[in-house]
Amino acid sequence: MPVIAGAAAVLAVTAACGGGTTTGSSQPQGSSSPLTTTLGKPSPSGSASPTTGNGSPLNISDEAGKQLCDMLRPQLSDWRVQGPTLGKISLNASVHEWALRNGGINLQVLGDKDVVDRVTTKNCSDVRDQAISALEIPNLASGLAG
Repeated sequence: MPVIAGAAAVLAVTAACGGGTTTGSSQPQGSSSPLTTTLGKPSPSGSASPTTGNGSPLNISDEAGKQLCDMLRPQLSDWRVQGPTLGKISLNASVHEWALRNGGINLQVLGDKDVVDRVTTKNCSDVRDQAISALEIPNLASGLAG
């Protein structure tokens, strides 16, 4: 059953983040708060924020990092049973859900997939190592589609 939920989440996220349609604002669909960066252009406030356009890595808070760990940890046993193919679908759904919850930074995460490895190495290296083993991938970034 988690596989169906994961696949549905991937479809929902894809529909919310893509499709080439616009909503009449510069804010991505599905975002409940304004982004402080628009494709690499710093915000007027000058605060450190997610970006991909200028090559700077995403700056993720410790709280958001712990949230990602808390989302991935309970799925590890499912991934071991389901195998790498279905597990990667679930990983993608979880990362996209996490990105939506944290300012709708989905596109920025796709532009800097290594952020998932940096965040999990810092906040829960054990979860990262177990996920890599269960999904049979060299790093979490390589398991992300897009």
